Amino acid sequence: MAVIKIKDLIYNYTDTRKPSLDKINLEIPEGQFVLVVGGSGSGKSSLLRAIAGLIPDFYGGSYGGAVYLDNINLRQLDRRNIVNRVGMVFQDPESQLVMSSVEQEIVFGMENLGLPNHLMKRRLMEVTSALGLSNHLNIFIPELSGGQKQKVALASVLAMQPEILILDEPTSQLDPVASEEILSIVKRLNEENGITVILVEQRLERCFHLADRILVMDKGQIVLDQNAPETVANWALKNNSPFVPPLAKLFASVQYPEIPTTVKQGREILKPYYQLCKSSAGFLSAPNKKVEIMEINKDQPMVEIKNLWFTYANGKEVLKNISIQLKPGDFTIIMGGNGAGKTTLIKNINGLLKPGRGVVQFQGKDTKKLSVEELAPDVAYLAQDPNDYLFLPTVREELAFTLTNLNLADNGISQETLARLKMSSFEEVNPRDLSTGERQRVALASVLVTRPKLLLLDEPTRGLDYQLKQELGNLLVQLQAEGTTIMVITHDVEFAAEYATNIIFMAEGSIIACGHKNDMLSNSTFYSPQINKLFNNIVDGVVTFDQGKEALNKLIKLNENIAISV
Repeated sequence: MAVIKIKDLIYNYTDTRKPSLDKINLEIPEGQFVLVVGGSGSGKSSLLRAIAGLIPDFYGGSYGGAVYLDNINLRQLDRRNIVNRVGMVFQDPESQLVMSSVEQEIVFGMENLGLPNHLMKRRLMEVTSALGLSNHLNIFIPELSGGQKQKVALASVLAMQPEILILDEPTSQLDPVASEEILSIVKRLNEENGITVILVEQRLERCFHLADRILVMDKGQIVLDQNAPETVANWALKNNSPFVPPLAKLFASVQYPEIPTTVKQGREILKPYYQLCKSSAGFLSAPNKKVEIMEINKDQPMVEIKNLWFTYANGKEVLKNISIQLKPGDFTIIMGGNGAGKTTLIKNINGLLKPGRGVVQFQGKDTKKLSVEELAPDVAYLAQDPNDYLFLPTVREELAFTLTNLNLADNGISQETLARLKMSSFEEVNPRDLSTGERQRVALASVLVTRPKLLLLDEPTRGLDYQLKQELGNLLVQLQAEGTTIMVITHDVEFAAEYATNIIFMAEGSIIACGHKNDMLSNSTFYSPQINKLFNNIVDGVVTFDQGKEALNKLIKLNENIAISV
């Protein structure tokens, strides 16, 4: 098994920006599970690319220092030798997929390694079974959902059985169930096969407890290198760092002496308080945070869908008898498994797809009779891949293009939108030089400049760290208060719990449940936030961070009062 050594590594994509990697010195022994965390643009992806031997050869830029694999400089190894030992799954799965069908994609790497046919068949069977792709082998890859493409990219790398597995946000487009499966497989490969795992992940609640070692990056440097998750959590909280799971943040917010990193640890801490909750009726008195929405006419729904059915040209029926209403100022999140029909639904709302049967109305008008161009000024849509929106030399020109294309005046809207998204300093930067999280915000700005009445977002938190997700959530709540109707597709349960009002669950093209988030996100194995799981069967109705903080404070105070009286 390989040992990774990095000495004085410096890397810069262009001559105009600060180094993406700034004097990195690091050693990773064989078989270690390393979690790399940090803000958008902190250098995480660049570090992974360096270890995989992809920079500077595939990305250009200036390079200094060295990366060693078993004391051999990567620059001295041929590409075939590196690929045989180091496998990488990229943040954007579409940039990694080159074949037309799932089976062809998975065997492509093995064919290039010259593996015998019988071995390829066995590995194909193993990885597709493990990742739930056995029934998708002959499917045309462009027809897969974003999450399914992510699974295919992972399967194609796992099939080559690398000694080092590098994963750049491998669960960013996966539903909670699939995410748990993927991370469990990765952990099992690490423990049972001794594979070295280097993982970048923004949703720390999924993986913080799995790692043997955690690296925190900032401005191209490793600012913390620790083995114990508890130590990292304490460091992050003392330094006001956002890179800590919600559970640890909750206990730290009330100055609790113990900081748990898993729900199991948290519930152990709460055991002495169980009886207090049972004896205190109406324990959680604080209402859920409500957004004051400006005075608008709510008599007419913004969107009304009646008995919507949709079938693609290949005969696959994706939407089945959907009926919903969205009113002005609603903030609704759609959740469900990959391939459930979520993206197809919002594409029917913004006119990119037209209903097979049923009706979709926007402000009382049948979208079947309206073109995408007619809907675009009032209905903004941000797809899963921000790169689809970015093709001009600067961020400023990207926003100007939207306004010009829709014959809208700027009047300072572009600068105001960039300021709201904390992107003003990037106005003259080429979007392709930005990190994934930064590109996501530029793409969002390019659709928000129209000041739409309806905002449709497909996986907007992909690539965003906790701090940026909080800023995005606060922005969406502001837009909601201004009367904008918001519909978001996300697999991010923590984000949904904090900011949405209503939740819709979809499965196999149908709506299986919908309602207020307090009802939809409670008492679920996979679709509940960490804080709800912590208080499950202890205090009812805890979904948001503020509710959790209130409940925990009350428990501590009650316990103190009882101790004093005794």
